[in-house]
Amino acid sequence: MEGNRDEAEKCIHIATKAIEAGDKEKALRFLNKAEKLYPTDRAKGLLDALTKNGSSASNGAYRRRAAESSDHTGARTEGEGRESGGGDSAKTFTKEQVDGVQRIKRCKDYYEVLGVNKEVSDEDLKKAYRKLALKFHPDKNHAPGATDAFKKIGNAYAVLSNPDKRRQYDVMGSEEPSSPGHSHRGGFDFHRGFEADITPEDLFNMFFGGGFPSSSPHTFNNGRTSYSHEADYRQERTDDRGDGGFSMFIQLMPIVVLILVSILSQMMVSPPPYSLYSRPSTGQTVKRQTENLHVDYYVTRDFKSEYKGSALQQIEKNVEDDYVSNVRNNCWKERQTKTDLLYAAKVYRDDRMRKKAEQMTMDNCRELDRLNNLFRGG
Repeated sequence: MEGNRDEAEKCIHIATKAIEAGDKEKALRFLNKAEKLYPTDRAKGLLDALTKNGSSASNGAYRRRAAESSDHTGARTEGEGRESGGGDSAKTFTKEQVDGVQRIKRCKDYYEVLGVNKEVSDEDLKKAYRKLALKFHPDKNHAPGATDAFKKIGNAYAVLSNPDKRRQYDVMGSEEPSSPGHSHRGGFDFHRGFEADITPEDLFNMFFGGGFPSSSPHTFNNGRTSYSHEADYRQERTDDRGDGGFSMFIQLMPIVVLILVSILSQMMVSPPPYSLYSRPSTGQTVKRQTENLHVDYYVTRDFKSEYKGSALQQIEKNVEDDYVSNVRNNCWKERQTKTDLLYAAKVYRDDRMRKKAEQMTMDNCRELDRLNNLFRGG
């Protein structure tokens, strides 16, 4: 079952995090569950590795305790320009980084966090987030409080980039705490319930193509429970509920309803007479090409007898419109990805990211240029 496969992948992901943290018992528990849900070579390999080499997990536990200790030590030594790193090396930071964190802490609303006004456009909002996210990412900024600042920056962008949440925030958002007993934690508790629907790290990865140069796993604490701990907690709550038949039925109910709706929709609505890709399920396997832009498309065997003259011309116009739209959207994504990689490579002087950007083939953009030349020639 595909549902079990997804759950097994989640269990393997949690087990991998547990291995990195040195929690061998938790890793074994989730790997065993993954094997029961959907056996894979990956889960089996990790189980074998843990069973044969248990000492590495205990060493990881020591590293985890040392890292936790360094977080508390770093918080007590703010302003000294050095933060204990739980090892022989120390993480240093500059006065400029400390001042930047303090500025974020003093901000009274999300607009001030990103350094923009309320009339800011979506594009300028992206630029502001991109610049600050790179500056305050905990892998590059080790100043005390940088993690909280990074979280606040991500939260601010996630709220303001959502039209509905931004509209509500403009009306209701303020620097007041969400409840009288709440701690302000350095001026960061002014959201009044306006929290992001995505973690800061996931948001960062969406902008920069996944992962940060020389990145290491981080936990972004919001003053109560860390994101990674929340995910593990929800997974463990699911384990505790058990795999009873009724519980499984309730979980599968939305999928069953979705399948039924899909089947009914297919029965009531006839499929389009063409497809940009070969689709054996609908019988659209006969390849044709538009007369104008020479775009390939696929139809059924009866297509030629059913569509002639003006009807055929309209079909081919629709095919070309769909194709050009797809190519244009994919080209935009390619350019955006390349721009983000080059920007990050320039800021952090990362040759690996620069080479990755320069080696992008930009196939859709080249195809768009070809189409534009055909339009001009026509």
